[in-house]
Amino acid sequence: MIIVTGAAGFIGSNLVASLNALGRKDIVVVDWLGSDQRWRNLAKRSFDDFIFPEDFSDFLQQASGKVEAIFHLGAISATTAIDGNEIIRKNVKPSMDVWRWCTKERVPLFYASSAATYGDGILGFDDNSSISDLRPLNLYGWSKQTFDTWALTQAAQGKAPPRWAGFKFFNVYGPNEYHKDDMMSIVAKNFGRISNEETISLFKSHHPDYRDGEQLRDFVYVKDCCNVMLWFLRNATESGIYNVGSGAARSFQDLIQAAGAAAQRPVHIEYVPMPEKIRDKYQYFTQASMEKIRAAGYDGQFHSLESGIADYVVNYLAKSDPYI
Repeated sequence: MIIVTGAAGFIGSNLVASLNALGRKDIVVVDWLGSDQRWRNLAKRSFDDFIFPEDFSDFLQQASGKVEAIFHLGAISATTAIDGNEIIRKNVKPSMDVWRWCTKERVPLFYASSAATYGDGILGFDDNSSISDLRPLNLYGWSKQTFDTWALTQAAQGKAPPRWAGFKFFNVYGPNEYHKDDMMSIVAKNFGRISNEETISLFKSHHPDYRDGEQLRDFVYVKDCCNVMLWFLRNATESGIYNVGSGAARSFQDLIQAAGAAAQRPVHIEYVPMPEKIRDKYQYFTQASMEKIRAAGYDGQFHSLESGIADYVVNYLAKSDPYI
């Protein structure tokens, strides 16, 4: 069996869809559904069992010798999270527990880190460099950095799963992100306005090196993220922490223009002041260095911004049922 934690979430549900597309139904999904619409993320999926996170530890005790791999994607992913105790309970401690179980049972582990660990980017976005000097700008990024550091320490001591990888996902967009509210990509947030030819609001720049709307991000399509994870499942390669991005920095203005082109609608953009509470934590530039993952042997192609947005808009957002 393959276990996917956070399976009802954005990246997790796309991974389950990718596994189903390969004929894999021997999947154990671990998550909460809550009262939002996340159940729709799994409505088309096939899996063997659904486990609540509070029951996961007991489940693992009965799963010895039965697990092929664990994809640990479950976490609080909001960059605005402020409850440190909750972050420890849901992001850090469960990751440590899964790591220890996979180490003991000799099961490959693949987990979600984040580009948020790079902070303001002053030290670059190179996954070949030491992570000890990175300073995340928010609690979420700190939780991922804390576990990355702990995992590397454990591995250096010989206490690691037989194969493992942490994936520093950059700005991921794509189907099944609709439950994420403010954490949705601006394409998902604004598709209705684009379709109705309404004005789209983007943040003004408060940095002298960037014009309004030209803050840059490495936008990566969720299907490419799933392709990377499945490649690591199939291929034995050097364990470690890897960037997962497109390798290209593009502006928010580019993103909205690509969505308008895919929807065959003109776009109208206005620039509004960035809220003061996020100005000192705002990243003006991200771009994944992809040399490490290429050196590991991954030769899959990544969608360009235009091709990824076109697939997202035409095959999902423009449909009455936008779920994968």
